[in-house]
Amino acid sequence: MNATEQGGVSSSISNGIATITFHHPLSNSLPGKVLQALADEITACGKKEEVLAILLQSEGERAFCAGASFDELISIEDEKTGKIFFSGFAKVINAARTCPKLIVGRVQGKAVGGGVGLASAVDYCFATKFASVKLSELAVGIGPFVVGPAVQRKIGVSAMSQLAINATEWQSAEWAREKGLYTEVFDSIEEMDTAIASLTQKLAKSNPEAMRMLKGIFWEGTENWDELLSTRAAMSGELVLSDFSKSAISAFKKK
Repeated sequence: MNATEQGGVSSSISNGIATITFHHPLSNSLPGKVLQALADEITACGKKEEVLAILLQSEGERAFCAGASFDELISIEDEKTGKIFFSGFAKVINAARTCPKLIVGRVQGKAVGGGVGLASAVDYCFATKFASVKLSELAVGIGPFVVGPAVQRKIGVSAMSQLAINATEWQSAEWAREKGLYTEVFDSIEEMDTAIASLTQKLAKSNPEAMRMLKGIFWEGTENWDELLSTRAAMSGELVLSDFSKSAISAFKKK
């Protein structure tokens, strides 16, 4: 089984909280298959009456998400295929945006590219001090076009520009907290999980209709994102075909 066929998404519901977990052996990277499953699961959980809130997480301890699958990026040979792949990120962000349930994020380790997009798409994000962030897209010849609106909405144009332009530099979890990406940062996974349990238990006892209305207010002004993110996906799908991108992605994959 090659890397694009590996990975997956699972979910469980306990005491009104749906926990959605994604995984991939390559630092929780995101091939198209996992992106589609993630979007589908967020949408499905959002429709279940017994679900009062959602916890989004990944497996393991060291990496939250390595972003786009390099193996899949290298295999893209035409603009249509490229747009379809990058539309996978758009689908996940839009699924989180339109989900009527509040989504809590659990970022236990480093987040790159699309991983930063996922952290930006949740409504309340916990992290550990090991959860550094980086938008590496420019370094491989493209740009954080699809995740950009979600990241910019969370941390503002200035901080988004810093991440997007200085594409090879990690920013610390504390930096991400100061900019508004993370709500709280903890010294250990155990401390973070304790805080997550406390908050989700409170949400499970809160008024579902009030939370639904709050969610709608939080995301006001993003009603055009279906079209916007589709356009952004086409931009990335075109750029990934360039000789620059092909060479840069191959070099990154060999590291």
